[in-house]
Amino acid sequence: MSRIGKAIIEVPAGITISQKDNVVTVKGPKGELTQELTGGISFSQEDGVLTFTRPSDSKEHKALHGLYRALVNNMIVGTSTGFTKQLELVGVGYRASHNGQRLELALGFSHGIVLELPKEVTLDTLTEKGKNPIITLSSYDNQLLGMVAAKIRSFRKPEPYKGKGVKFVGEIIRRKAGKSA
Repeated sequence: MSRIGKAIIEVPAGITISQKDNVVTVKGPKGELTQELTGGISFSQEDGVLTFTRPSDSKEHKALHGLYRALVNNMIVGTSTGFTKQLELVGVGYRASHNGQRLELALGFSHGIVLELPKEVTLDTLTEKGKNPIITLSSYDNQLLGMVAAKIRSFRKPEPYKGKGVKFVGEIIRRKAGKSA
């Protein structure tokens, strides 16, 4: 991870970064995010460029060096441009609809699934005739967005025989042959 930690981060215009008591705060047009830095990892900001430093070359410090550099980079990208994930519902009768922040799913169970999403995540559902329903999630917080998308996927993971379930758009499902093979 130390190679990732050594890479510089270019701060785009409109993003302000501040540090107080090992807590980094990134403010941008999309929102504000904070992250605590532990393990002696520190950063310096000069001429719109962030560089991270570690106190020693121990294995733990190298890992934390890369981790915090990646987390702060995601915070900068999220507050400036944002992140988007798309999920696809593959299966006969699988439906998705939304009402504000409430996502309603029909995934072949005897009951519908209703999920209340956090206010930081914006939701959109697309249903076209002859195509699988698509759920589009977008947010400035990459960690929260990944957790919400994983939660939705966990309701009905794609199975390897027919490929039915909730999958990410572009995800390749390893298929298995059935009994007859």
